[in-house]
Amino acid sequence: MTEHWKRDGLSMSAVRTLAAEALGWLRQQPDVVYADVRYVANAEERIRWRGGEGLDGLQRASDDGFGIRVLAGGGWGFAATPQQRSGPVLEAARRALAVARASGAASLEPVRWEPAEPQRGRWEGPCERDPFSVPLEEKLSLLQRATDALRVGEGPVRMGRAHLRFSRRAQLLLSTEGTDVEQHWTLSGAGLEVVAVGDDGEAQRRSYPTSLDGDLGQGGFERVLALRLVEEAPRVREEAVALLSAPPCPVGERDVVLGTDQLALQIHESCGHPTELDRALGTEISLAGGSFLQPAELGSLRYGSEHVTLVADATSPGGCGTFGWDDEGTPARRVTLVEAGRFVGYLSSRETAAAIGTSSSGAMRAESWNRLPLIRMVNVNLEPGEAGSLQDLLDDSPGALYIETNKSWSIDDLRLHFQFGCEVAWEIRGGRKTTMYRNPVYSGVTPSFWGRCDAVCGPQDWRLWGIGSCGKGEPMQLMAVGHGCAPARFRAVTVGHG
Repeated sequence: MTEHWKRDGLSMSAVRTLAAEALGWLRQQPDVVYADVRYVANAEERIRWRGGEGLDGLQRASDDGFGIRVLAGGGWGFAATPQQRSGPVLEAARRALAVARASGAASLEPVRWEPAEPQRGRWEGPCERDPFSVPLEEKLSLLQRATDALRVGEGPVRMGRAHLRFSRRAQLLLSTEGTDVEQHWTLSGAGLEVVAVGDDGEAQRRSYPTSLDGDLGQGGFERVLALRLVEEAPRVREEAVALLSAPPCPVGERDVVLGTDQLALQIHESCGHPTELDRALGTEISLAGGSFLQPAELGSLRYGSEHVTLVADATSPGGCGTFGWDDEGTPARRVTLVEAGRFVGYLSSRETAAAIGTSSSGAMRAESWNRLPLIRMVNVNLEPGEAGSLQDLLDDSPGALYIETNKSWSIDDLRLHFQFGCEVAWEIRGGRKTTMYRNPVYSGVTPSFWGRCDAVCGPQDWRLWGIGSCGKGEPMQLMAVGHGCAPARFRAVTVGHG
């Protein structure tokens, strides 16, 4: 992976020399409490193919640079540069220090900081086949065959698309504490969608393996091939067409079984975001608001039923939120957020953890070299339960609705009241998915909803999903995060149709 570090012939050793020089200067400044220099090199490729038309988009981008963060005078400062020379990197260090001093002078109280042991090492995620080395012709052929199988233009099928997404990142982090860690990871994903339109103008969509970003995770082109887009396309098409004649989802209270792709987004919105400690403390509420999970309730608030245990696990194999160290050098770890229904932990940084007297969960991450690290989700997972397999749960859920694949969602600025619209629901009878319903919608209040969870399937049906575009901060930062879960049942949920 040495090519990640090269730009105009610049080697990794040269990058390290520039970073060390900037840190050396910062160490000499008497008011510097802490500083880090983060070098990041990114590459990304996105390809979209539209059935019956051909290539719908091809985007390739790469960039690299240095981001420098300084704690001095009681405040934080940050500056960045894409320049790969001693002068600009040192100038970025000076700007970061000046901003820190100005921030500290304007703050009502100084930053509290949690010291940490220096970290050293190298971490690299899985990648069997480098997607950036796969010929473009092979990628386009896969997308064309997948959309051909959707048979766009035949019958009511009006649109079919497939996409590929790959990203690669290499990072070096040096700090005044002595941390020196290098990391490399590759994310790969793919998906397809089909839209069918009836004679009355009703349109229905089905997506595979899920909506939004498709299936995204760490690994190479082998992850894309494992999705079997071409083989799955006919089923996806048939379901989209069937939805045109399906009745609308019934209105009322029904037991609901959520498929893992929909449950992953439920976790993201109603657990992941409210457990971000900067939201709870009110220091980051400009996008999507704060949190109902307040520090005074830590250890006592009933978030859900005894079947609900949620963890933040940056060690989950293959996850979008998996790494060796976060962006301030905290080693990847597994932290419990909700234990048997009780709220017990936060996603935190070294600063926010110090504010409530705990230790960092290792959740500080930045989108790139030119962004300041923020508290971000890692892999926020619902632990497997004891309900057996999905088939066991279906056998035990007569009359329930099985719902999957998100279409829309809304949630208030405290992450309490929510509503999700999905692509499809089925009524469960005799252990089978029977009557199909279109446009299902379900809603609830977060603690009440999770309190109605009375069954979670076991490890055999647990799956780790990736969301590639979680937004937070100003300026906006988009981050890939992971959510693992098995299908789960919720009693007496308010459902209806959109």
